[in-house]
Amino acid sequence: MEKYQLFLNGEWQSGSGVLTVVDPATDQAFAEVATIDRAGARQALHDAEAAFAGWRKLTAKERGDYLRAVANELAARKDKVARCITMENGKPLPQALGEVAMTVDHLLWYAEEGRRAYGRVVPNQADGKRHLVIRQPVGVVGAIAPWNFPLVLAIRKVAPALAAGCPVVLKPASATPLSALEFARCVEAAGMPKGVFQVVVGPASAIADEMLENPVCRKISFTGSTSVGKYLIGGAAKKCTLLALELGGNAPLIIFDDADFDAAIEGALITKFRNTGQSCIAANRVYVHRPIYDRFLQALVARVQALKVGSGLEAGVDIGPMIDAKALAAALAFVDDAVAGGAKVLAGGRRHGDKGNFLQPTVLVDVAGDSKCLREEIFAPVAVVLPFDTEEQVLALANDTEFGLAAYAFTSDLNRAFRVGEKLEAGTVGINDPVPSTSNCPFGGFKQSGWGRELGSEGLDAYLETKHISIAGIR
Repeated sequence: MEKYQLFLNGEWQSGSGVLTVVDPATDQAFAEVATIDRAGARQALHDAEAAFAGWRKLTAKERGDYLRAVANELAARKDKVARCITMENGKPLPQALGEVAMTVDHLLWYAEEGRRAYGRVVPNQADGKRHLVIRQPVGVVGAIAPWNFPLVLAIRKVAPALAAGCPVVLKPASATPLSALEFARCVEAAGMPKGVFQVVVGPASAIADEMLENPVCRKISFTGSTSVGKYLIGGAAKKCTLLALELGGNAPLIIFDDADFDAAIEGALITKFRNTGQSCIAANRVYVHRPIYDRFLQALVARVQALKVGSGLEAGVDIGPMIDAKALAAALAFVDDAVAGGAKVLAGGRRHGDKGNFLQPTVLVDVAGDSKCLREEIFAPVAVVLPFDTEEQVLALANDTEFGLAAYAFTSDLNRAFRVGEKLEAGTVGINDPVPSTSNCPFGGFKQSGWGRELGSEGLDAYLETKHISIAGIR
């Protein structure tokens, strides 16, 4: 039973309580983490505020040097950190290694992008004036990260905020706090000034409320459910706290009959079953052009039935456990609701084994339009496959959702690729690309999938204020 302290103001501290971390593959506790209460979160925010002046005073190059040093430390520890992610989250180890690699890439990208927080000189309209527009750091940032990609989705917030000159207080998910603390060890080894980066673990509502109500916290960045996002919006109104929100999804995947068939099958497997389907950009609804519908179903079902289910630490595993028993029960409830409405189960549909929180990878067809799995985010290895006849019809179906985080389409028609890419109502669209997210391009949602963007130059902009300086009396 490994025991973790919290990284607060440059030191490892015991906190006021203890949280047990459970391996979702076995339901066995394997680590303990110190926790703090709301007063502890308040202290962390004020320590971050004390560190702000010194951190923002550094040049962007100097801050970038720290980020590169952290990236190097993380790369050197990738095997340990990836195993930690698999133990607390359940995902297959190769996917955890991929998460670490993407995290390193985020750090390196923002180590450079921080040097491009450009302002501008604006031509004056009155004699004797000069106008400057400059960018300055927002201030202390409260970052609240989810459990499904516990490291990389945290660092999508941390890296640009630090690059912009903002200290960060990170609240990881209670189910998966360990990778954030392993990251803190990298920060410590890199010699980053105290208070610039801290990790707090404890009651989510109390810590969130402190971030919302404490004027020291100038911005909150949150990834999670739309319902929690709406709660934060309500709380932020009290002090006009800035928010960045990456919320729920209901991504459509459209397979046209002119697509590369083998690539489309692979794309469906990746977009639906990566991370055990526990991804906000996972394909929730798979629409297949009727001329290839039967062929596609046959091929997809065969591949799904061949997926290996088990602990993420086992070699060759494709599908790990659900995060906990509640998530497993919710996934089975989606299947039961669909079947009650007339759907057929072509693969899976049941719990896998009698230990841990495993679900057989599932394929559903003949799903009624009012089934919950078409309207809500499944967040499980459950693929809903439906036929369509025309491009106009499928675009209407794809956009018929309150969410708009990601969407996918496979086609070999370039004209269609542009049309579909422009008409899909989502912040990220992958055309023949099942993994479109990248450090140098923006990520975020339309409609109820969130506010703002992470990654790319937009990710840096999210932590910068814009200031106009007007100088008069110049002759």
